[in-house]
Amino acid sequence: MLPDESVRGTPQDWLRRAKSNLARAKQLKPDEALWEDLCFDSQQAAEKAVKAILVLRGIEFPKTHDIRALLTLLAQAQQVPPDVWEAVDLTDYAVETRYPGRIEAVSEDEYDEAVILAERVVRWAEQIIAATPAAGG
Repeated sequence: MLPDESVRGTPQDWLRRAKSNLARAKQLKPDEALWEDLCFDSQQAAEKAVKAILVLRGIEFPKTHDIRALLTLLAQAQQVPPDVWEAVDLTDYAVETRYPGRIEAVSEDEYDEAVILAERVVRWAEQIIAATPAAGG
């Protein structure tokens, strides 16, 4: 049974939010911004893209930032490519790096990798949603 769209939103709603987070992550970094915060947007993009496919497949999911948990749920109904599984590395950016004193500062190279991972997951979700006739516009 598909979840109530009024509660969960549509796959397109989730994908739109994922693309918004990805766009924010890719903006020119203001001097006072931290790489950690831009990586959080990358994590959010990947998380919301996975949730878009979960909604598309009618799979209930908990409120979580854990990309591994979300992909594990999804893998029961949808093949997940190995390069998409790499996005589990983004999970630390959801909580651990958002607060002082948790871990080391994020480097620009780590940020670049976070964006690449997020872009990969968002593109994958776009392809799946576009290829599913019932997903509509």
